[in-house]
Amino acid sequence: MAMKLENGFHTETNQKVENGFRTETNPTVTTTIAASHSPTVKPLANGIAAADKLRSQSRINNHNNGAVTIPTPTTTPSTLGHYLARRLVQIGISDIFSVPGDSNLVMFDYFVAEKGLNLVGCCNELNAGYAADGYARRRGVGACAVTFTVGSLSLINAIAGAYSEDLPVICIVGGPNSNDYGSKKILHHTIGLPDFGQELRCFQNVTCYQAIIDNLEDAQWKIDTAISKCLEEGKPIYISICCNLVAIPHPSFSAQPLIPLSLSPKQSNQMALEAAVEKAAQLLNTAIKPVMIGGKKLRPTKSQEPFIELANACGYPVAVTPSAKGMFPESHPHFIGIYWGTVSSAYCGETVEIADASIFVGATLDELETVAFTLTYKKNKAIMVEADRVVFPNGPSFGPILMKDFLWALAKRLKPNSTAYENYRRIYIAESGPLESGPGEALRVNILFKHIQKMLSSNMVVISEAGDSWFHCQRLKLPKSCGYEVQLLYASIGWSLGATLGYAQAAPEERVVLCIGDGSFQMTPQDVSTMITLKQNNIIFLINNGGYTIEVEIHDGPYNVIKNWDYTAIVKAMHNHDGYCWTTKVHTEEELMNAIEIVLEERKDYLCFIEVIVHRDDTSRELLEFGSKFAAVSSRPPRPL
Repeated sequence: MAMKLENGFHTETNQKVENGFRTETNPTVTTTIAASHSPTVKPLANGIAAADKLRSQSRINNHNNGAVTIPTPTTTPSTLGHYLARRLVQIGISDIFSVPGDSNLVMFDYFVAEKGLNLVGCCNELNAGYAADGYARRRGVGACAVTFTVGSLSLINAIAGAYSEDLPVICIVGGPNSNDYGSKKILHHTIGLPDFGQELRCFQNVTCYQAIIDNLEDAQWKIDTAISKCLEEGKPIYISICCNLVAIPHPSFSAQPLIPLSLSPKQSNQMALEAAVEKAAQLLNTAIKPVMIGGKKLRPTKSQEPFIELANACGYPVAVTPSAKGMFPESHPHFIGIYWGTVSSAYCGETVEIADASIFVGATLDELETVAFTLTYKKNKAIMVEADRVVFPNGPSFGPILMKDFLWALAKRLKPNSTAYENYRRIYIAESGPLESGPGEALRVNILFKHIQKMLSSNMVVISEAGDSWFHCQRLKLPKSCGYEVQLLYASIGWSLGATLGYAQAAPEERVVLCIGDGSFQMTPQDVSTMITLKQNNIIFLINNGGYTIEVEIHDGPYNVIKNWDYTAIVKAMHNHDGYCWTTKVHTEEELMNAIEIVLEERKDYLCFIEVIVHRDDTSRELLEFGSKFAAVSSRPPRPL
């Protein structure tokens, strides 16, 4: 019997070698904390619904005007509500992003009463889901809770985005009374049919596991199975709990302490791993100018550390795809930038595309990552390392192979070769930066990002909204330990504001810098109010150019012009002289510089909102190129029949 601590879980395995394979029998994995990439963060005490205010109350009314007794949270849990709350705390969740509704109110009583758990009330379900997404990016798992159908279907867009990003998000829905299932009654918050399965069927396509808790006999098993699947698969799950079951005691909920979850560990096929490493080493060691490219699957596969080790061992130039920005240290001596086809970092695209061998690790080469499928790297010389297999050009695929296992093993087999990096150094010419502004000249977006670059530090994280911010933020050189988050594949405009709320709540020691356009902000502005309530010190740069700029560059029309708001006045109204919030509107570089000085010094503990007024046609060069490519793709004629 061997025991080891790996990825934050205690793993026990019996190993034996049989028929040339290393097998593990009776594997069990138990955890009392979240996954390894989740930092240790103390439970927060600044949630909207503070448990301390309610623990002094011996009884709390439920939505049927009855009463439910809330035991002291330190006692042995005996109800479904207690059990779920304690299980969430056990896996590392200290905040649940929520919107109350009549079928989840009793459940919320238990969340409020649980020590170490904050119930964060959001202004709408969509933002609650976006917040859980942002939280999961930092903590390794997030949670949101809403009401039946009318709440959950508002939430589902955010859950779909989390699914596309491989984020473990626990979606909890307060369901109807268990007696109403099969009763043929038509309930409110439904679409007028007695079948309550519409919600479940919707979530089946955007979650990896679904559980309906409609009785107490197997409730504990269903909850544990669902949460285990969430952690194992790194995808959202859906749990619907009948509202009348939450406060009822059952023996299965009374374990003290909670029995740790049992997760099924994924393992590599040893023979396949050895064969893949041998073939990859042969291809790469015989190449003259090989390169490495990292993709966004590095994070969910926990492969960032072995990817860095591989880079250190081989000396190749290292690029990342746009979704993977921030997953490889940009201070690394061989980092050459973002590989994004025709909108790549300077000389990065050329270096990748002239390489006679390349290894793409965790890259999802979707439409946006490839600028409408226009990448021109040598596909017949590219090794594709996926989450659970390795694919060779014009040859076989090997699997199941865990990405991290492959990278660790390959790092020991590659010969150092810095030829491609040396060539990159020879052709590289540093960018000179934007033209200087004249006195009183209207502010330009490239000047804005010049100063954002200067203000970044190691305790910050940049969150980039869909649109021109994508391209400007990709240019930023991240200081060591400075984080970066983007949602590129699903590209739901407005995502970043809710994600900022969640990320900041997950990591209060970091300061979030959000770059968002006015069109995106109009989608999800309400939860700036929640940020103020939670005393977050985020810095929000609202780029006001009067419309949907990215759509303008793809196909312009009057529908891309939006009503201009007085954005600073809106945020001031949310502040309403209650909390720490500072707003300003800037039109020139001098005003911007003064504002940044204030947010970094005297307002460093405030939520800071800077509205940046720029010209409607002020865009990055990359957006112009990107827009033309997508316009061409969208206008392709149909195939002939």
